[in-house]
Amino acid sequence: MYAIIETGGKQYKVEEGTELYVEKLNAAEGETVTFDTVLLVNKDGEVKVGTPTVDGATVTGKVLEHGKGKKIIVYKYKPKKNYRRKQGHRQPYTKVKIESINA
Repeated sequence: MYAIIETGGKQYKVEEGTELYVEKLNAAEGETVTFDTVLLVNKDGEVKVGTPTVDGATVTGKVLEHGKGKKIIVYKYKPKKNYRRKQGHRQPYTKVKIESINA
Protein backbone atom coordinates (compact mmCIF):
# COMPACT_ATOMS: atom_id res chain seq x y z
CA MET A 1 0.00 0.00 0.00
CA TYR A 2 1.33 3.42 -0.92
CA ALA A 3 0.05 6.96 -1.31
CA ILE A 4 1.12 10.16 -3.00
CA ILE A 5 0.87 13.21 -0.76
CA GLU A 6 1.56 16.89 -1.27
CA THR A 7 3.31 19.08 1.29
CA GLY A 8 5.43 22.18 0.92
CA GLY A 9 4.52 22.46 -2.76
CA LYS A 10 6.09 19.08 -3.56
CA GLN A 11 4.67 15.60 -4.07
CA TYR A 12 6.01 12.50 -2.33
CA LYS A 13 5.33 8.77 -2.74
CA VAL A 14 5.07 7.28 0.77
CA GLU A 15 4.58 3.86 2.31
CA GLU A 16 4.26 2.88 5.96
CA GLY A 17 7.67 3.04 7.61
CA THR A 18 9.11 5.46 5.04
CA GLU A 19 11.36 8.23 6.35
CA LEU A 20 11.36 11.38 4.22
CA TYR A 21 12.65 14.93 4.33
CA VAL A 22 9.98 17.59 3.72
CA GLU A 23 9.90 21.37 3.91
CA LYS A 24 10.00 22.59 7.52
CA LEU A 25 6.75 21.98 9.42
CA ASN A 26 5.49 23.79 12.51
CA ALA A 27 5.51 20.75 14.78
CA ALA A 28 7.78 19.77 17.66
CA GLU A 29 10.00 16.69 17.57
CA GLY A 30 8.10 13.57 18.58
CA GLU A 31 4.77 15.14 17.62
CA THR A 32 2.33 13.50 15.18
CA VAL A 33 1.46 15.31 11.93
CA THR A 34 -1.41 14.59 9.54
CA PHE A 35 -1.21 15.14 5.79
CA ASP A 36 -4.69 15.76 4.36
CA THR A 37 -3.75 16.43 0.73
CA VAL A 38 -3.59 12.82 -0.48
CA LEU A 39 -3.58 12.75 -4.28
CA LEU A 40 -3.52 8.98 -4.90
CA VAL A 41 -3.91 5.79 -2.87
CA ASN A 42 -2.95 2.29 -4.05
CA LYS A 43 -4.29 -0.48 -1.81
CA ASP A 44 -3.81 -4.09 -2.97
CA GLY A 45 -3.75 -3.09 -6.64
CA GLU A 46 -6.90 -0.95 -6.32
CA VAL A 47 -6.00 2.62 -7.25
CA LYS A 48 -8.00 5.64 -6.07
CA VAL A 49 -7.13 8.90 -7.79
CA GLY A 50 -8.43 12.12 -6.29
CA THR A 51 -9.94 15.07 -8.10
CA PRO A 52 -7.83 16.82 -6.83
CA THR A 53 -7.61 14.93 -3.51
CA VAL A 54 -8.98 11.59 -2.31
CA ASP A 55 -11.97 12.21 -0.01
CA GLY A 56 -11.44 11.07 3.59
CA ALA A 57 -7.87 9.87 3.03
CA THR A 58 -5.16 10.94 5.45
CA VAL A 59 -1.54 10.03 6.08
CA THR A 60 -0.12 10.31 9.59
CA GLY A 61 3.54 10.57 10.46
CA LYS A 62 5.83 11.29 13.39
CA VAL A 63 8.34 14.15 13.38
CA LEU A 64 11.80 12.73 14.01
CA GLU A 65 13.97 15.84 13.75
CA HIS A 66 14.42 19.32 12.32
CA GLY A 67 17.57 20.48 10.60
CA LYS A 68 19.20 22.33 7.75
CA GLY A 69 20.37 20.90 4.45
CA LYS A 70 23.81 21.23 2.91
CA LYS A 71 25.02 24.71 2.09
CA ILE A 72 24.70 25.87 -1.50
CA ILE A 73 26.49 28.90 -2.88
CA VAL A 74 24.52 31.53 -4.78
CA TYR A 75 26.97 33.52 -6.90
CA LYS A 76 25.95 36.43 -9.12
CA TYR A 77 28.45 37.71 -11.65
CA LYS A 78 28.40 40.19 -14.51
CA PRO A 79 31.45 40.17 -16.76
CA LYS A 80 33.47 43.37 -17.31
CA LYS A 81 31.36 45.33 -14.81
CA ASN A 82 33.12 44.41 -11.52
CA TYR A 83 29.85 43.02 -10.12
CA ARG A 84 30.20 39.96 -7.90
CA ARG A 85 27.85 38.85 -5.10
CA LYS A 86 28.37 35.66 -3.08
CA GLN A 87 25.68 34.35 -0.76
CA GLY A 88 25.19 31.00 0.98
CA HIS A 89 21.89 29.25 1.73
CA ARG A 90 20.87 26.25 3.88
CA GLN A 91 17.30 25.04 3.38
CA PRO A 92 15.51 24.00 6.61
CA TYR A 93 13.83 20.58 6.62
CA THR A 94 11.78 18.24 8.79
CA LYS A 95 12.43 14.49 8.87
CA VAL A 96 9.14 12.56 9.11
CA LYS A 97 8.49 8.84 9.54
CA ILE A 98 5.20 7.67 8.01
CA GLU A 99 3.18 5.62 10.48
CA SER A 100 -0.13 4.91 8.77
CA ILE A 101 -2.14 5.48 5.60
CA ASN A 102 -5.89 5.79 6.13
CA ALA A 103 -7.90 5.43 2.94
